[in-house]
Amino acid sequence: MDSTGPIIIAGALVGFAVGLTGMGGGALMTPIMVMVFGVNPTAAIGSDLAASVFMKPFGALVHQRAGTVRWDIVRWLLPTAVPAAFGGVFLLRALGDGDDLQQRVKYVVGTALMLAVVGMLTRLWLDRRRAATEADAEDAHVPVRPVATLLIGLVGGVIVGMTSVGSGSLIIVMLMLAHPRLKANHLVGTDLVQAIPMVAAAALGHLLVGDADLGLAATLLIGAVPGVLLGSVVSSRVAGGAVRWALVVLLTGSGLSMLKASSTVIVLGCLGMALLGGITGVGDRRTAHPRAADETAAETVGVTNQTDLFATVREALRLR
Repeated sequence: MDSTGPIIIAGALVGFAVGLTGMGGGALMTPIMVMVFGVNPTAAIGSDLAASVFMKPFGALVHQRAGTVRWDIVRWLLPTAVPAAFGGVFLLRALGDGDDLQQRVKYVVGTALMLAVVGMLTRLWLDRRRAATEADAEDAHVPVRPVATLLIGLVGGVIVGMTSVGSGSLIIVMLMLAHPRLKANHLVGTDLVQAIPMVAAAALGHLLVGDADLGLAATLLIGAVPGVLLGSVVSSRVAGGAVRWALVVLLTGSGLSMLKASSTVIVLGCLGMALLGGITGVGDRRTAHPRAADETAAETVGVTNQTDLFATVREALRLR
């Protein structure tokens, strides 16, 4: 049975999610390839990385033109991120071969997905903290922290090389923690630019060991490229919070499935994340509209006062 059409659709949906939220590329594509289309985990990782090499520049070019790339941070990330991503491929191969390797890779990817969930939750929490502070708390010119940035490149590169997960979810969270006052758009732009050579190094490693399927990568790109462009357009018109929480729920289910968790654990995990997202969304709406709530309360008081006044007038007329 030809799966070209469904793979293109999957690529479009993942690309749309990436364009809309800036997260979830490898974290979504790799488990979809493994669990839905039955692709070997190593082939799914290599093919996803090969497709990402062509997807990343679209967003990076936009940020470069907007001047939201911190090149000094990029220069401190790449010396460790690029060799670590390349070396991560061979570290993955050290886990074994044959069916044993594929099963172990599933566990590695599942662990990376759960780390991505933690990273996304951390990013959502940090975004909420930023929204609660004054706008001038963010600074486009915060000084780079060389040692921390080199370590981020090392850890992030190894994870991306082994799993294809993390270039848009884990690394950006680590950058936020290392540079907490850096503007959000500069974080995204910097992460996108540094991801291009890092992902390219990882993809090259998978090509050398024969993991990447270029035909599969090309099929993914047919849907992913227009999906990214459409998601980028829509992102300026709709709130991405609900979509981010949907990604958290989806990644939780995917990660637990890769780790061979029971159906009960998977369902409870997804329901827990959905409940947390719903509670957070309600709290955000209340916080975002305090003035509207005050105005509504004032209007209610006004209506009540008018009602009392009319009742008093009617009572006085009746007594007369």
